Amino acid sequence: MKIKIALLFSFTLLIAINIQAQTPVLNQNIIKYVALQIGKQVDRGECWDLAYEALTRNKCAWDGKYGYGKKLNLKTDTIYIGDIIQFTNVTIKYTVNGTLFKESFKHHTAIVYEVIGPSNFKIAHQNNGFSGKKVGISILKLSNKISGTIEIYRPQPKT
Repeated sequence: MKIKIALLFSFTLLIAINIQAQTPVLNQNIIKYVALQIGKQVDRGECWDLAYEALTRNKCAWDGKYGYGKKLNLKTDTIYIGDIIQFTNVTIKYTVNGTLFKESFKHHTAIVYEVIGPSNFKIAHQNNGFSGKKVGISILKLSNKISGTIEIYRPQPKT
């Protein structure tokens, strides 16, 4: 039994190391910045301010509005930590301990903080219902989206 647990732990660790090794360096740098901001208010505390500061400080190429880099295809592209999420008219429903929750994001920006699965993430964002104007971490399961558009962008270096 101990051998099985040790093998499972080793296998999980190897997968995590491999995923981190594949994560673009620019994305890793964005996450380093975001990790330092958790629990703090970035600039005015608007959701967009976190992405703006992370991209600007890491000298990323973007349009200065909502085109945060290379637009990804959620069905075919691998999503990494540090990718930027743009919500437009999104409604999400989910249940926690038997209680139904509904969240709406008319226009919201977040950063992928951890990839739990192909369509399941921990996201860093501010100006939301649970952490207010400070950066907080929450779960986003794309399968819980009932309406709206979610776009994910890969930060790109300035050339």
